[in-house]
Amino acid sequence: MQKTITGQAYVLGDNVDTDQIIPAQYLTFNPAIPEEYRQFGKYALSSVPPAQAGLPKGHMPFHAEDEFVSPYKIIVAGKNFGCGSSREHAPIALNAAGIEAVIAEFYARIFFRNSVNGGYLIPFESSDRLCDAICTGDELRIDLAESRLDNLTTKEQWRLKPLGEVAPILEAGGLFPYARRVGMLK
Repeated sequence: MQKTITGQAYVLGDNVDTDQIIPAQYLTFNPAIPEEYRQFGKYALSSVPPAQAGLPKGHMPFHAEDEFVSPYKIIVAGKNFGCGSSREHAPIALNAAGIEAVIAEFYARIFFRNSVNGGYLIPFESSDRLCDAICTGDELRIDLAESRLDNLTTKEQWRLKPLGEVAPILEAGGLFPYARRVGMLK
């Protein structure tokens, strides 16, 4: 696993659910087919209303129309990120859009496990309400080993909760690669 993640932040509020992360009408795409996997990125976060995202009118969209990858690498959110259905396509959609990490106050457990099990993105938690302290477009750096977030735009710094027992799974690239690495699967 890389030691740092650096990129622009996309800030969201509380209770962003899996239907907002990837709307149901796009679940017909098959993530095992590379061209269809890309489609998940195109429609990621397409149903998050700007008011819920906590963004002002005229805010920057998650990505330009007809683009598959977002210019943002890190999502900063509030409470209960990934709530709603147990849709495993939600972290796939964010991964396809180029998201490498999400930092939230806490997650819906199924979203957290789907993110880790598939190795799609790194789900950090923060004791601080970072969605009120960081702006969309701020340049961030996450030091994975130190569990530290640096806002390179404002020069602020925060401690993130350590990844703990999920770190080796994420480092291996997901649950199945981890199981192979430790001899649980051949």
